[in-house]
Amino acid sequence: MPASSLLPRPTEARAGTGHFTFTPATCLRIGEGTEPAARLLRTLLAPATGLPLHPAADGTLALTLDPALTDLGDEGYGLTVDPDSVLLRAAHLTGLLRGVQTIRQLLPASALSVSPQRGLRWSLPCVEITDVPRHRWRGAMLDVARHFQPVSYLRRYVDLLALHKINVFHLHLTDDQGWRMPVAAYPKLTEIGGHRAPPMPGGGAYTRSELADLVEYAAARGITVLPEIEMPGHVRAALAAYPQLGNRPERALDVWTRWGVCDTVLGVHEEVFDFCRTVLEEVMDVFPSPYVHIGGEECPVTEWEESPRARARAREAGLSGPAALHGWFLGRIGAFLVRNGRRPVGWAETGAELPADFTVMAWRDPAHALAAAGRGHDVINAHHRATYLDYPQSDRPEEPPGQPGAVVGLRDVHAHDPVPEGAAPDTAARVLGAQTQLWTEYATTPARLEYLTYPRLCALADRTWSGPTPWADFRSRLDRHTARLDALEVSRHP
Repeated sequence: MPASSLLPRPTEARAGTGHFTFTPATCLRIGEGTEPAARLLRTLLAPATGLPLHPAADGTLALTLDPALTDLGDEGYGLTVDPDSVLLRAAHLTGLLRGVQTIRQLLPASALSVSPQRGLRWSLPCVEITDVPRHRWRGAMLDVARHFQPVSYLRRYVDLLALHKINVFHLHLTDDQGWRMPVAAYPKLTEIGGHRAPPMPGGGAYTRSELADLVEYAAARGITVLPEIEMPGHVRAALAAYPQLGNRPERALDVWTRWGVCDTVLGVHEEVFDFCRTVLEEVMDVFPSPYVHIGGEECPVTEWEESPRARARAREAGLSGPAALHGWFLGRIGAFLVRNGRRPVGWAETGAELPADFTVMAWRDPAHALAAAGRGHDVINAHHRATYLDYPQSDRPEEPPGQPGAVVGLRDVHAHDPVPEGAAPDTAARVLGAQTQLWTEYATTPARLEYLTYPRLCALADRTWSGPTPWADFRSRLDRHTARLDALEVSRHP
């Protein structure tokens, strides 16, 4: 059965008889609006197979967009493979992009290699597939603030996400330990905030054009890049560059060279909000994502409690005290994003602290996801005990160092249901999906990132696209899928 090796598992698959075999003469019949999918198929198959896949009116591999296929939604597709033809159809282009990845997986694993593979037969098993995702948010977060990664690797990261039908690449661009996105009005953010003092390495920043090109590259693979700019906490790198934005402007700070939660936070004077708006305007200009993540979590209020200016601001705003400035701050920033047609996203530690306009990324407890959805928030379930890939994958003595805490194993990720147990139907409908998180305190290199990510991300991809699948079924398909990861030279966990 061809579906027995596909990951994620398709919604419906029926095996046929025989194979469709590609030859150098195989051509693509490209329907109106399908050229981006044809281009992606050529791009992905050319390195290993050398197949030109020229366009032709009588091509045997047809790509078709049909808006009448409403049951397929935005990302679903239908794939029919017969001995003499292949038909890939969808209602929307994104569905065709997902189907291209399925064609790729149906080929021999060596078709995914980045180098030419000589003398092989490139055949697809005959099959009829109808495939629609279970959840509309299937994400992966990568922290490049703590350890910078070159944009060339971010492209590879996107390619691997696309193979697994992940549709959101959450890029964590700023934190206490580094600021990676340039802002024209504030050049010191990257000049100073992008570099840490020895002995902790990790300096670097992207150019605006690099980030814009990454967005375009991801979009061509059906992936949205979600930018995250942390505020009002996790801002030590910004305050090292511009101390006047803090609560003690006379103090010179360095970019933090420790892990954990730093107690330096943004002030609450108007200059700070001018700064935040200017930064976010540039973010929105580079990233067309409908969502913008502004962090919001782990914000100590000690500096506000000790600051006469912050205490006065709380009184002026009619707040109960300096601690209430957190929600007030996020509310102002969230309203600014909403006025600009974007949806603010924030991390939720309790499920109760984010303003009404926010999409909640609940990480501490599934009950927080349930509470937030019950109050009317859209929710992404990012429970740390099932989605944080910086935790060790096993308790074996040879396991490399990771985030202190219990193991998050492959089975833990596979068992993670984005919809918390006990959710009423209307509450469940507000759960958009789930995503993995890879904080990089313990991951400095691409090889280490991939070791931590794979195959655990495969489990989340399967769960969020396919819904619940039996563990034995998933493991059987994963055992076959690892040949694809090996062909791509992924430095995966064994």
